[in-house]
Amino acid sequence: MHESHSDCMKTQGEIEAAVCKGLSHFEQDYMGRGPKDIRAHLIDDLLVVRLQGVLTAAEQHLVTTFPAEKGRDLLKQVRTQLIETARPALETLIQDITEIKVRSLHHDISTHTGEEVVIFTLEEAPTYRDSKKK
Repeated sequence: MHESHSDCMKTQGEIEAAVCKGLSHFEQDYMGRGPKDIRAHLIDDLLVVRLQGVLTAAEQHLVTTFPAEKGRDLLKQVRTQLIETARPALETLIQDITEIKVRSLHHDISTHTGEEVVIFTLEEAPTYRDSKKK
């Protein structure tokens, strides 16, 4: 059911858009809310995803209720654990979009800004079609 490779090859922008869409749905399903804003940047074999406004009301409450350090640490631990649990699904999602296996995944979140960063290192840089600039 595949067309010839060059016909179905995505542009860099299409890969980035698909990653944003996929991760947005993932956050929605898995965390209970999607990000306010999401951007993906494909740089060679590195895929950097920046999500803004991801903290749930409960997470924001956790951060403000506990002493600063404790609230922050708890939230980071929970988010890291959730990402680790979901890692196989995330890696499959990224592999389906880029057609490249994920080598590693790095994750962090800021409790101050509600910004989350997920970085995927791929086995190699994905090949993509040049977008035709008119």
